[in-house]
Amino acid sequence: MRLHMLYTDNHIFTNLSISLSLNLLVMLLPTMTTANSHVITCKGIVSWGKGKPLKVEEIQVEPPKSNEVRVKMLYASVCRTDLLFANGFPIPAFPRVMGHEGVGVVESIGEGVTGLREGDLVIPAYIGECKTCETCMSEKTNLCLKYPLSYNGLMLDGSSRMSIRGQIAYHAFSCSTWCQYLVINVNFLLKIDPKTPLPDASFLSCGFSTGYGATWKEAMVQNGSSVAVFGLGAVGLGAIKGAKSHGAIKVIGIDNNPMKAAKGRAFGMTDFINPEESDKSIAELLKDLTAGMGVDYSFECTGVPPLINEAIQSTKLVLTHHYHTLCYGTGKIIQMGVEEPNVNINIIGLLIGRTLKGSIFGGLKAKTDLPIIYSKCKNREIQLDELLSHEIKLEDVNKVFELLKQPDCVKILIKI
Repeated sequence: MRLHMLYTDNHIFTNLSISLSLNLLVMLLPTMTTANSHVITCKGIVSWGKGKPLKVEEIQVEPPKSNEVRVKMLYASVCRTDLLFANGFPIPAFPRVMGHEGVGVVESIGEGVTGLREGDLVIPAYIGECKTCETCMSEKTNLCLKYPLSYNGLMLDGSSRMSIRGQIAYHAFSCSTWCQYLVINVNFLLKIDPKTPLPDASFLSCGFSTGYGATWKEAMVQNGSSVAVFGLGAVGLGAIKGAKSHGAIKVIGIDNNPMKAAKGRAFGMTDFINPEESDKSIAELLKDLTAGMGVDYSFECTGVPPLINEAIQSTKLVLTHHYHTLCYGTGKIIQMGVEEPNVNINIIGLLIGRTLKGSIFGGLKAKTDLPIIYSKCKNREIQLDELLSHEIKLEDVNKVFELLKQPDCVKILIKI
């Protein structure tokens, strides 16, 4: 791998173009125990409010404090959750520096940081893991108590490391990857092999890993089972690959975009349903493909309210024929997508025994589980090439949400 960087920071290099292997670059950079003390002014993509266009702004990024790292971003990618943040969901904190998927190199480190040095290639995550709190020690959740999931756009100490013309700027989750530099707590970073393809690294930091993790950590898909995946974006394709990898023999993808069928098959999908091609409900179409039984697991990746109920009704029912006919549900539904904060659920579909479970980051623990998925990608057990559909520059920010509407769009890569 050859890395070409242009630094204008007088504290590091001035107008110096380097063509070195990343490994050699790491050896040349000193190991730091304290942060560089200067503020960096750089460019980033900012949302100023619901319905307002995204803008490229000059952002002042402070040096990292204790247990924090400042990262120079190389690439970022677009997740549909970014649409929610841009429109003020779940908390309308503006201006917000966008992005939560990406890959970059360590620029400087704060006091107390161990295991990282300048030049290391890292993936920012929005799920922390201390490995010592009650929840980290359990298998019931991936949400750390010490390093919690952050919606308010602030660091753990309640402040921001970013500003725009003197005004506080809010982070996206724990990061803000659509910016040339970001500051993040070290417990939200994963160091990776410098030979990793940068697009692959960026895609692993949320979408695909969320879907894959949901089949593995949340549903615990069993060998020989049947699976339905609602929505074949990056999350859905991750769920397809995860289900297939864990032994599912029938993996059914559902999407109203016929172009997604080929993508689904590339990741292991066995059957495809386009709801617009039939007058039947999705639940009925799925039962037609499963001898009238329904699937063992449904993964709802869109957040579209009617599809949540379809996912519930699509899972397996067992019928018994005694004096009175009785049915009971055995299916599991994992909900990953969100479009609206409140939805109406058909409670009868759950009362008979089905299980509906919400999921953040597919139940993955960033330090423990994400490296396992990363290792599968490194060994080519998982190939992410099919995900990349568009690449843009940071300055082309206004193309992002329009590209998401294109029928062939799966993942957009932003060159930072």
